[in-house]
Amino acid sequence: MVKNLVIVESPAKAKTIEGYLGQDYVVRSSYGHVRDLPKDNNAIDIANGFKPTYVVDADKRELISQLKKLAKEAEMVWLASDDDREGEAISWHLAETLNLKDEKTKRIVFREITKPAILSAIDNPRAIDLNLVNAQQARRVLDRLVGFELSPVLWRKVKAGLSAGRVQSVAVRLVVDREREISHFKTASAYRVVARFDAGQGTTLEADLPTRYKTREEAEAFLERCLGATYSIESLDKKPGKRTPAPPFTTSTLQQEASRKLSFSVAQTMSVAQKLYEAGHISYMRTDSVNLSQEARAGARAAIEAAYGAEYAHERQFKTKSASAQEAHEAIRPTHFEKLKAGADGQEQRLYELIRKRAMGSQMADAQIERTTAVIGISTQPGTTFSATGEVITFEGFLKAYAESKDDDDQPADGESSFSRGLPPLRVGQQLPLQTLTATERFSAPPARYTEASLVKKLEEMGIGRPSTYAPTISIVQKRGYVEKDSREGKERKFYVLSLTDGAVKTEQRTETYGADKAKLFPTDTALVVNDFLVEHFPAIVDYQFTAKVEDEFDQIANGREDWGHMLAGFYEPFHQSVERGQDIERSTLSSTREIGVHPETGEKITARLGKYGPYVALGDTTDPNVKPAYANLRKGQFIESITLDEALDLFKLPRVVGEFEGKEMQANLGRFGPYIRHDSKFYSLTKEQDPMSITAEEGVQLIENKRKADAERLIKAFPENPEVQVLNGRFGPYIVVGKKNVKIPKGEEPADLTLERCLELAAATPDKPAKGGRFGKKAAAEKPEKEADAPTKKAAKEAVPAKKKATTTAKKKEPAKKAAGTKKTAASK
Repeated sequence: MVKNLVIVESPAKAKTIEGYLGQDYVVRSSYGHVRDLPKDNNAIDIANGFKPTYVVDADKRELISQLKKLAKEAEMVWLASDDDREGEAISWHLAETLNLKDEKTKRIVFREITKPAILSAIDNPRAIDLNLVNAQQARRVLDRLVGFELSPVLWRKVKAGLSAGRVQSVAVRLVVDREREISHFKTASAYRVVARFDAGQGTTLEADLPTRYKTREEAEAFLERCLGATYSIESLDKKPGKRTPAPPFTTSTLQQEASRKLSFSVAQTMSVAQKLYEAGHISYMRTDSVNLSQEARAGARAAIEAAYGAEYAHERQFKTKSASAQEAHEAIRPTHFEKLKAGADGQEQRLYELIRKRAMGSQMADAQIERTTAVIGISTQPGTTFSATGEVITFEGFLKAYAESKDDDDQPADGESSFSRGLPPLRVGQQLPLQTLTATERFSAPPARYTEASLVKKLEEMGIGRPSTYAPTISIVQKRGYVEKDSREGKERKFYVLSLTDGAVKTEQRTETYGADKAKLFPTDTALVVNDFLVEHFPAIVDYQFTAKVEDEFDQIANGREDWGHMLAGFYEPFHQSVERGQDIERSTLSSTREIGVHPETGEKITARLGKYGPYVALGDTTDPNVKPAYANLRKGQFIESITLDEALDLFKLPRVVGEFEGKEMQANLGRFGPYIRHDSKFYSLTKEQDPMSITAEEGVQLIENKRKADAERLIKAFPENPEVQVLNGRFGPYIVVGKKNVKIPKGEEPADLTLERCLELAAATPDKPAKGGRFGKKAAAEKPEKEADAPTKKAAKEAVPAKKKATTTAKKKEPAKKAAGTKKTAASK
């Protein structure tokens, strides 16, 4: 007989909590959501107030059966899912699915998994908050409506397999707008003048001229006026200052700082934080509050005084700027400040340390600073001065524990002074012998491309999305092929450096690399086309203010101030009308095809197009069935809207014969997954440094031999009588592959000694992995399943998509996507 049944979301959490509650409590996991909208077009009864229909996930039926049995036996059922809208909805779905009676059901919440927090939650149960449930249902229903009605329009008018979503499409628009801003940016140059002086006692002083000269002639004229000049300090201005610590982490700021300091992706940060939370090391990691409880502030003070002394402690209570923030919740913090290290592996330990130091720093004294500005006069140019600025930290304060990093956008712009180190001892009137005087050409830089973290920051600033949606949004726009996280090499450019040397001005031309990007977000051609289509025909979906307003309405529902059916009706009617109008849009008006020009030798037309496997260029008439056009994939960084005729002509030089190896040709080409060498019907991917237009025969041979060697080292044993079975070396050690199934090798068994029979026996004993659903699925990575941008199934799409089938089929025949591979008549998906 079960006295108390506690149902939580994750098995890791269940194990931790069961240790705190004692023998009278059995703790089980729901593994996230237990039911959801069905994958068809009958999930929402629009005519009946948008009433949703829910079904139990197939892989959860056995679990539900077990929970029903336990719930029937239990005297009391405690629903302990997370303290947010998604968690509230999970509790409500459990209550409905398990047919729980109100008198024997209690809802408990906690923001940290510690014994005091769990026992306090048991002592303070409440009912399920239907306002929070309705806010989650409104989001789920609205996102299903958008996905199911808008995605088929994209399929017919742009490309099959696309999806649109209320938040994902806005995120894509931000990336597209930034890319176009960069491509349209007009670079301007100016000369920055820097002088280095001997400040005495073996020290130097570096100062810059506040004026920036637009031309080389102006900079040269200034340097010439400095010939024979003497330099002295005209004034020293000392001012005290202070720096204040940043507040403790919210979900967004944790994702940003983990990206800067630890190089974590947004999804990785949330996955690692989830593990720390479930192990009881940190408070709940989905929050937009910067509050710390009185207990947490006291714990921080004790840890600060023990580590640094009482003078470093300064209790603070931060206020969240966002009006929608849940102030009753807490910021992300350690559950025990005295614990210096926590986590099962290096990633968890590094993230825990970051969270602990940030939370401690927020409760520490200001850093005290003395800022000094030295003004240096030029004897030959009265009124023109150099300036040097320095800072001296007189009391470290919170900097003893933690200093916040900055994004690319927050760094000093090119040409601005970034001197912030301390200055050497100086006095007014001091003569400063000149060591070097240079004027360096510097270029204005376009806005930085978004990183995952800076895109989250932008979405938060605009009021789009909530803590639970950031990571899933960033993941889905990449998964859908709208955005790529990539690193790109920079380009070279020349610049001039003028220097005052040996009583004359000398000019030197140098080379620098600019525009290199590491782990930045780039839009794909698909993103450009879809974004333009949505902006023109469905402006509300990608309107920043409108999307933020919808988020505010969800908040109003959660607070009980708005009816969710009324809110959905207000959104759906104009949206549905725009979808109806979208049926009449002519496909030919889209930006998915662009005429670039004609071939200079043959006079054939060259067009850039968006095909099934991505963007490509076509040479020749694609509408004439008697003509066989040539096709070539676009390269990384090339877009339909901006590729030039010369760039397109270069693409048709592929495939290129590199040379011969073992009596067979090696061909360099571009494929769906990047550049490759084809040899003897096998494909070898080029490295990042290699270019299919310039790779040599020697490099091609080396590439093939390296791949063969790697494959040979990976293969431990093969069975000619059954080629589907192999024993391989993997990242985590040897394993068996049987068809598509990976099989573990038991401890003590030698991989090289395994027989075919033993491999098949182990494979038969290994169950097929069920696809986990909910927020703890294989790909969930601890992200909230705010299931935005549903893509309908093929069956549902047929029901959802009316008429015009014939016209669509004809259009598909004309689009040679499968051929657009980078060879003239072969496919791009090699």
